[in-house]
Amino acid sequence: MTKRLYVAIVGALVVSALAGGCGRSSSGTAAGENAAATTGKTAKDLVPEDVRKTGTLRVATSEGYPPMEMYKKGTQELTGVDPDLGAAIAAKLGLKFSITNAAFDGLIPGLQGGRWDIVMSSMSDTEERRAAVDFVDYFNAGGAIMVKKGNPDGIKNLEDLCGRTVVLAKGSSNLAIGEKQNEKCATKMKIMQSEDAPTGLLSIDSGRAVATIVDYPVAVMYAKDTGKYDVLPEQYDAGPWGIAVDKRKTALRDAVAKAMEELQADGGYKAVLDEYGVAANAVDGVLVNTQPWK
Repeated sequence: MTKRLYVAIVGALVVSALAGGCGRSSSGTAAGENAAATTGKTAKDLVPEDVRKTGTLRVATSEGYPPMEMYKKGTQELTGVDPDLGAAIAAKLGLKFSITNAAFDGLIPGLQGGRWDIVMSSMSDTEERRAAVDFVDYFNAGGAIMVKKGNPDGIKNLEDLCGRTVVLAKGSSNLAIGEKQNEKCATKMKIMQSEDAPTGLLSIDSGRAVATIVDYPVAVMYAKDTGKYDVLPEQYDAGPWGIAVDKRKTALRDAVAKAMEELQADGGYKAVLDEYGVAANAVDGVLVNTQPWK
């Protein structure tokens, strides 16, 4: 289930739907098969020669999903969790950092075509996409309940939404979360459907709904920037987001995995997540295609 189904940007109501992952099959080494070869080596040691010669880690993203990837206000400079973590990975690899903004549905084809080395764009690690790429997972996100500041209705969890009016974005994974819960409710909730998450929040502002469900990192950013909402801590149907590497580039995949290991060990990974208030979305350990790397 794709988590990244809509975008909340303060000052503009923008919705960004994801295209499905590229389905081309290709062979590649499974996670863990090269683990022995990485023992005692640094991330910099593991950089494949073709990438080392360029001196640059070329990263692609699709801007428009704060706090993951966005432009600094008034500039065309990309910032957010993905650009900042990408820069930290490049530093561990001993490479310069270059990031390109591209259409989301072109990210995997561009990766396979050699236009960039890795993709970091809040991309769900799914079985379909793993036919074409390997993922070094770095983020775990699900839907979170948002309520009016101060939580006047005392909402604590999904069960508390039963018998109440809730607004959820059309076609989103969070609509599915609400509908699944509603099947369990003795007193059914009234579900209003909005075009996107920001529009749904207007229904909370007006009192027509008591809550919504929004992807956690988006919810945190929107609540922080507006000061009008509270985000409950529990995340529902959480799933991994990964750094995509062409499935044929297993050496680069392992170098990126090693860089993640080093960043987790020295606190660099946590520092990036803390900067954007999404430490709750951290992964535990180094994961490749949802499995422990070693």
